[in-house]
Amino acid sequence: MQRSAMMCLDLTMNFLRWFLSQSLLFYSFTLSPKSEEERIEQDKVIKEKVCSDKVYFMKQTVGNACGTIGLLHAIGNITSQIKLAEGSFLDKFFKSTADMTPLERARFLENDSQIEDAHSVAVTAGETPATDDADTHFICLACVDGELYELDGRKAGPISHGASSPATLLKDSTKVMKKFIEKNPDTLNFNVIAISKRT
Repeated sequence: MQRSAMMCLDLTMNFLRWFLSQSLLFYSFTLSPKSEEERIEQDKVIKEKVCSDKVYFMKQTVGNACGTIGLLHAIGNITSQIKLAEGSFLDKFFKSTADMTPLERARFLENDSQIEDAHSVAVTAGETPATDDADTHFICLACVDGELYELDGRKAGPISHGASSPATLLKDSTKVMKKFIEKNPDTLNFNVIAISKRT
């Protein structure tokens, strides 16, 4: 099973390379007791590490919102490279939360009725029924200030996976995703979603 998952991941990443020049990745994987144990151990270490102050990170305090948090992580780490529509929700959100702590950003999001309404519409618009006991989780992998960061709002902070660049992001991210697969070898349940500049 693990070999099949690795082959699927390699095929997916090779396919994406044809289309992407610069991107951010969302990675969805199945939560397991082992991944939860590791998260608790990582949190002890993360609190002692310092990451680039250019990394936009926020905690996830709302259940079943990892996709939304992942998207906010992705956009929040490229606001200097893209132009958000003046006065749009995202423009106001990132300007308002720029100087906040990760937990303050989470609280700000909790109290934002506009995102809550949009989230509710998106949940009910899909074909798959929404459930509170989802066992999959989205994270964002982004290259910020020359490093590859794993941005997971359930963790204490960003996790650096070493040097990276927009040109090597896919290759560098593949190594990280393979580690996730190795920890959960009995499932093929993973997804990779890329955000890229239009070419």
